[in-house]
Amino acid sequence: MSLLGAIEAGGTKFVVAVADVNDPDTVIARESFPTLDGAGTLAQVIAFFDQYEDIAAIGIAAFGPIDINPDSRTYGYVLDTPKRGWSGYDFLGAMKAWRDIPYFWTTDVNGAGWSEYVSGAAADVENVVYLTVGTGVGAGIIQHGHLLSGNSHPEAGHIMMRKHPQDNYAGHCPFHGDACLEGLAAGPAIEDRWHESAKSLPDDHLAWEIEAYYLAQAAVTYTVTLRPDRIVFGGGVPHREVLLPMVRKAFAEQLADYLPVDDLDKYIVTVGNGDNAGVLGCFYLAKSLLAA
Repeated sequence: MSLLGAIEAGGTKFVVAVADVNDPDTVIARESFPTLDGAGTLAQVIAFFDQYEDIAAIGIAAFGPIDINPDSRTYGYVLDTPKRGWSGYDFLGAMKAWRDIPYFWTTDVNGAGWSEYVSGAAADVENVVYLTVGTGVGAGIIQHGHLLSGNSHPEAGHIMMRKHPQDNYAGHCPFHGDACLEGLAAGPAIEDRWHESAKSLPDDHLAWEIEAYYLAQAAVTYTVTLRPDRIVFGGGVPHREVLLPMVRKAFAEQLADYLPVDDLDKYIVTVGNGDNAGVLGCFYLAKSLLAA
């Protein structure tokens, strides 16, 4: 039996898994472990895959920034990151040295976004923005069935923001302070602003109005620049059920009928594949290498 491999490489934990090439929606085996430095973590990844001889291809969806340009000298590397032991680490090279098989190398948000495009909340459309809002903010963008990239992957979590009139927070982003989406709307920004866990904040707290304002503003920016068919929100923050209806309302106010968006309940949605999105995306991307 030929297998597909998945590496969901997060800054906090790694998830590795295998599935049958003919049934990528079903996980055969799966493990997770805390993210150490590059060499230490990859040793655990390789130990897991060493159990399987018939792996045809592996999808890797990694925290970034990473180099995804095949013509670059550092293609396959993790670039400058605050995660200790990862800056300048040749992630893809280490995997190829272990076993020279096809690898699909992309970002964590691209992996999850591709999963939503293939079998999740955006399976019926061609143009998608998948936005994850958690420890950080990032986006996977799919246009006409292709992941969007230029000379590298998008960093759509760092678009510039207009601040909410009632928000005096100085911002959490070490690069942009309170000027960018991640600095204002990521999970740590919510907790730092209000000095308590986002999970403990009640539904009627001002925090959610401010959060919805920023996420709606981002959705407007992606709408007018990319014209997607759907925007899918993932990550821990959108788990709060009160939030997405507030985002839709704020989106309509900010867009101000400039462009036609017929049904906001279908345009701005939450994930369909939940916590499996990253692993499934890796399987689907790995299988695409075999079909090429």
